[in-house]
Amino acid sequence: MSDSIAYRRGAAWGTAAMLTCFMLINFIDKISLGMVAVPVMAELHLSPSEFGVIAGSFYWLFSVSTVIVGFLANRVPTRLLLLAMGISWAILQLPIAFASSAAAILVCRLLLGAAEGPAFPVSVHSLYKWFPDSKRSLPVAVVVQGAGGGLLLAGLLIPLVNQHWGWRANFVILGVAGALWSVLWLCCGREGPIGAASRREGKVDAADTAERLPYRRMLFNPSVLGVFLFSFAGYWTLGLTMTWLPAYLENGLGFSAIAAGRWFAVVVVTAMPVTIGLSLLSQRLLRGGASSRQARVVLVSLAILGAAALLCVLAFVPMAPARKAWIFAVAGALPPIAIALAPAILAEMVPDRQRASMIAILTAVGNLAGAVAPAVIGRLVQARGIHDAHGYELGFVCGAALLVLAAVVALLWLHPDRSKQALVRLETAAS
Repeated sequence: MSDSIAYRRGAAWGTAAMLTCFMLINFIDKISLGMVAVPVMAELHLSPSEFGVIAGSFYWLFSVSTVIVGFLANRVPTRLLLLAMGISWAILQLPIAFASSAAAILVCRLLLGAAEGPAFPVSVHSLYKWFPDSKRSLPVAVVVQGAGGGLLLAGLLIPLVNQHWGWRANFVILGVAGALWSVLWLCCGREGPIGAASRREGKVDAADTAERLPYRRMLFNPSVLGVFLFSFAGYWTLGLTMTWLPAYLENGLGFSAIAAGRWFAVVVVTAMPVTIGLSLLSQRLLRGGASSRQARVVLVSLAILGAAALLCVLAFVPMAPARKAWIFAVAGALPPIAIALAPAILAEMVPDRQRASMIAILTAVGNLAGAVAPAVIGRLVQARGIHDAHGYELGFVCGAALLVLAAVVALLWLHPDRSKQALVRLETAAS
């Protein structure tokens, strides 16, 4: 049977729902230590720099493990890999809850980062086994919203848990949540039929006519590089939002701590329907006969160009703080579509058997932007002063320049169909 026949709507969306919960837990785990920074530093007598080292340890092995597990996912069922991640997340929360030293927390966060790094690429690879190419945009966008849901829940619930039961209780709750998800996945999680059914009947995509393609040829293909730049720009914007937006709202624009928290929630909530809506539009364009370049590449390019324009308006047009917050909310809502659709564009061009590793490399490269962006903006803020809004806004303009570059490169050189055929021709000639 073909991929369209192998598609089972109920089971596919059930898997998407479980993976959305998986990503929700993932992002609460990521932000949890930052949300309890004040009581942790007070109880363990940590300086800000010492706490910064502990918080940063989460990312020391993040990208490395992402790539390693991505290659492993080419051969090992995603059901098992996701189960192993869920169990490890649950186990690693508990030592943090009972830790009496900074070193113990550092080790646990280091291992937790390594365990959580592969979550997104393996989840996407798992989803692609349930949805054919023409239906992949929306479910990935839904799973991406698990991240926003995690940030919202963390912001709402962690302060309440701190107040009633202390900061350590958060990690007990997260451990229980990870364990419950793992049990449910063990009972209900399955490997999708898409791709496997086609290969059994010889109905494979053109990119899979070769057993495998050399990674060097794939990674240096212009279209693949364009997708990587898309993802890098999207994660850059996400990184500056998660790291510097609260400080910009409170110190730069002068909102109170409570008002700044509410505006941060507005930014997170605004991104959710925008990403879902653009993904649904992309999927409908594909089903209506549009090419992938039109339905995905051009759509993402226009979205991030719009975001870049709004970020420049924010920096150079005088306006009231509330209006600036609204403009950032719209600008910040557009780039996540690049994160949602980049894996689908990449998956078109590479063999199914190497899809997991390529999406893992894509995610690892993107997360480097999430690490670099806060540092770049931090220098600009320090140079202008933490209460000068223009220092933050100049950092936003740097992000706008990167978004423009990614869009221009994509519009000029990102042609998924052409690149897919070119990669196969190169491998055939080499053989």
